[in-house]
Amino acid sequence: MSDRDTTARPDYQGGSIVNLMGSVREALGGRAGGYPPLRALPPETLGGARHVVLVVLDGLGYEYLRSVGAGGQLYAHLRGSMTSVFPTTTASAVTTFLTGTAPQQHGLTGWFMHLRELGMVAAVLPFRSRGGWLSLEGAGIDPAVIMGCAPFADQLAVPAHIVTQQRIRNSAYSELTAGRAARHGYSDLDGFFGQIARLLHEARERCYIYAYWPQFDALAHPHGVASAPVREHFRAIDRAFGLFLESVAGTDAAVIVTADHGFLDVGAGGYVELADHPELADCLSLPLCGEPRVAYCYVRPGSTSRFERYVQDHLSDRCWLYRSEELIHGGLFGAGAPHPRLADRVGDYALVMKGEHAIKDTLVGETGFRPVGLHGGLSGAEMHVPLIVAEA
Repeated sequence: MSDRDTTARPDYQGGSIVNLMGSVREALGGRAGGYPPLRALPPETLGGARHVVLVVLDGLGYEYLRSVGAGGQLYAHLRGSMTSVFPTTTASAVTTFLTGTAPQQHGLTGWFMHLRELGMVAAVLPFRSRGGWLSLEGAGIDPAVIMGCAPFADQLAVPAHIVTQQRIRNSAYSELTAGRAARHGYSDLDGFFGQIARLLHEARERCYIYAYWPQFDALAHPHGVASAPVREHFRAIDRAFGLFLESVAGTDAAVIVTADHGFLDVGAGGYVELADHPELADCLSLPLCGEPRVAYCYVRPGSTSRFERYVQDHLSDRCWLYRSEELIHGGLFGAGAPHPRLADRVGDYALVMKGEHAIKDTLVGETGFRPVGLHGGLSGAEMHVPLIVAEA
């Protein structure tokens, strides 16, 4: 994959969130992983802290923080930016935080994935089938079949805690990725920072705390990241963060704040509707997988040339077309030995959307919701996330 084709790409050699996890792992007595530590935050800069806290604010991109956060508490501790992973989406990036590996190893490649081993397309975080939204756990399927990496908490030499929404604290995904970490729930922003503060004050030995806040992302999807509701919520997070730092003063904690991805608002008419392209749809053997900004296409035998020609003739102004193996060999998903099912999960081709464009299909029973705010692609707004470090 050539540089002329993208505006941003992951820097797995020392500038990505997977490298951040390498720094945290080594600082807390874990063995070195397959990726080098983060250049901007070497392990020794964290090694002197008694506790390490990683706060993930879902969707808070570096460009957004730079544009609206000046003068605030988060901005005051901003050290720079990192790249996310590819694709720039929660399923892939949060799993990187929770395993310390890139999608190349953990194998989660987007919201919707074709799980060949299960014979279905599924939404991996809620662990439900796409068709019918049926619980896979309720069907007796072990969620461990989808991922091939040990939880990050199990790679550390210190106790670990995970602070997450109460409603997902005991979900299949949460249990799978927590490992031996203790899980703590919350219901609102005060409870979120309150749980972290409580754990720091009660800790009798060195520990690691991972804390995840999803509401910025939840608002940016329906309203758009440039909207007033998102800006208002950001202000609330920023104020709460400042109060949190005051409340944990003296706990000897290194508090790192970042995000899994940033956001891009899709302009009016930015969606490519698969239903408007019946010839393209006829070339596919499965629904579109991945994300609206990066769609994996499974092409019917004998339809390869027709598929390529149609995309080139009708969609080349709105997307780049890649053979999915190009993305793997080009290092977009990571470096090193791949997950054994990686090739199965990224299809035959990938449509990487340009500009403010997205592509969607709608299955029977789906509502056809088209979010304003999106992520998953290779724009700088989606790819770059902040590196914020505060010492308590």
